[in-house]
Amino acid sequence: MNEHIVKVLEAKFITHDVKRFVVERPQGYDFLPGQATEVSINLPEWKNQLRPFTFTNIKESNYLEFMIKLYNDHEGVTKQLGKTNANAELILHDVFGAIQYKGPGVFIAAGSGITPFISIFRELYKHNLIKGNRLIYVNKTSEDIIMGQELQRLLKNNFVNVLTREATVGFLGRRIDRNFLIENIVDFSQHFYVCGPDDFVKDITKYLMELGANFDSLVFEK
Repeated sequence: MNEHIVKVLEAKFITHDVKRFVVERPQGYDFLPGQATEVSINLPEWKNQLRPFTFTNIKESNYLEFMIKLYNDHEGVTKQLGKTNANAELILHDVFGAIQYKGPGVFIAAGSGITPFISIFRELYKHNLIKGNRLIYVNKTSEDIIMGQELQRLLKNNFVNVLTREATVGFLGRRIDRNFLIENIVDFSQHFYVCGPDDFVKDITKYLMELGANFDSLVFEK
């Protein structure tokens, strides 16, 4: 397994519990939008604690970017990342991931599951290929939405915001279940991209197949 030690160029909070890291990009280090790598912190007690995080920058960037949800309820890697700032070092490993763009379709994300889609949408927008794609994005509250303004700018009316624990004007206040999919999707023969907690992905892909989606048209981390 290859290891690349990189310097943190920028680190700042973009929501109350999500931190954006911009790091050096190693020579020849390539990825497809939607893919991820395992990251560790270059400190003796943390360097062997690897966690998977998705790239959120576009392919052509001369840096790498991650948007990482922090969990402060236990002494884990993300809590330590919350204390990690510019000039610290991270260790990147090999690139992996099944999520990549296969063609226009519906993207369904929950919480930090939006991160692989951010890179995809940025890349599509840059190359004027975003038309025909739609995002359904579910969070608990409006404070949890990651990069909401940018997603709105990129997708315009094809951005559907869903909140499960807050009734806010402009947001659909309900969960994404089978009935929601029936009401909000006309064509189940198109591509579907799903990312979020394991149970969310399992439930959504099951509903989609019950409603006529082809398994080969479903893109998710298997």
